[in-house]
Amino acid sequence: MVVHAREGRRSEYAPIQSRLCKGADPETIMAAILDLHPFRTFYFADLDAIQRHGNHCEIVERLHHHYPAIELWVDTGISDEPALTRWNAAGLGRTVIGSESLRDAEFMAAARDKDSATVLSLDFLGDEFKGPPSLLADPQRYWPQRVLAMNLQRVGSPIGPDFPLIVELAQRVPGCQVYAAGGVRSAQDLEQVAMSGAGGALIASALHDERIGSAELKLFHKDS
Repeated sequence: MVVHAREGRRSEYAPIQSRLCKGADPETIMAAILDLHPFRTFYFADLDAIQRHGNHCEIVERLHHHYPAIELWVDTGISDEPALTRWNAAGLGRTVIGSESLRDAEFMAAARDKDSATVLSLDFLGDEFKGPPSLLADPQRYWPQRVLAMNLQRVGSPIGPDFPLIVELAQRVPGCQVYAAGGVRSAQDLEQVAMSGAGGALIASALHDERIGSAELKLFHKDS
């Protein structure tokens, strides 16, 4: 089921209660969000897979076949070559590799070279970076074209996006697209995200509680 992520405290995550629909199963939630706006991309974090408690690949496969025109960005806790090979062979979506899952930064370089479409999620909990320090120290070596500025402490919180983090990461590698991940509350936040140099933003809670609706989303719509 889809859960309401709150500040990285995963043991406290509960099924989402959305104003857009009843129920928390992924198919219902995805259909409701697409009724709100014609999004082209959906991001999924398979929390069981990330925490090594099984996975939900069969659900991702169902969604992929039901919505073949939607690009899925999926974090399944990939941290080694066999897992990456299996995911790429399945062809279910764009690979997201979370820094919190990595034991060795060199795997990120290999994954990027193998598939240039790979996304790196730079995972923070407040000011603490969750991952190999060299990922931040040498971005030219490790970062792919797309990077998520993921502050787990901001996810599902009223604090707002981590604008200093977004700005800092966006300036590290010219041409790299940095996506704000965590804390978007309003259309005003989206405006600030755009001004910070980010390539886009992940939005969840603000859609489900209708702080951001179809009218606001149309202002930021891009064909891509």
